Amino acid sequence: MGTGLVASLAKPGGNVTGLSLHSPELTGKRLQLTREVVPGLSRVAVLWNAANPIAVLIARETEVAARTLGVQVQPLEVRSSDDFENALPAAVNAGAGALFVVDDPLVFRSRMRIADFAARNRLPATAFYKEFAEAGGLMTFGPNLADLYRRAAIFVDKILKGAKPGDLPVEQPTKYELVINLKTAKALGLTIPQSLLLRADEVIQ
Repeated sequence: MGTGLVASLAKPGGNVTGLSLHSPELTGKRLQLTREVVPGLSRVAVLWNAANPIAVLIARETEVAARTLGVQVQPLEVRSSDDFENALPAAVNAGAGALFVVDDPLVFRSRMRIADFAARNRLPATAFYKEFAEAGGLMTFGPNLADLYRRAAIFVDKILKGAKPGDLPVEQPTKYELVINLKTAKALGLTIPQSLLLRADEVIQ
């Protein structure tokens, strides 16, 4: 809704429906989890695609959540794959204690590059989808992409059978997962609190 694509989640109207990944309260939750893993975190670098309206919205929400937690934000804007070369080093130059990744197609495709940079610079990196943790990132908290793909197929089936997109309520994720890469944590010299490990849906050894 923040982008004006639909009138409301319940009644989107027009010719648009689907699954919304946008959930403001989860942005703050992700930042809280980052701070649990990085004690004393005072500055976080936020990487997002400035050409994506949803990513911009999430970046703004991250800044609000950071202020609430007393954490400063170092913005890292990218608009193309070429921008990562300058954006990522800015996190280190600014003295950020962690990297917060706002996933979108551009950033997601570069997850190996981002995770590798974070590892080489001993920068704890967190993101939304578990694929980032599988690529070597420290931690992810967000919806399960495979589950979303399956649910998207249900929308397609309904529309092919004659349903109007604008009459189908926009759905939000129902399955969220916390994934922690323990191997990355050890390489960074971080101790993951036992309470957090117990809450994890998956721990990558």
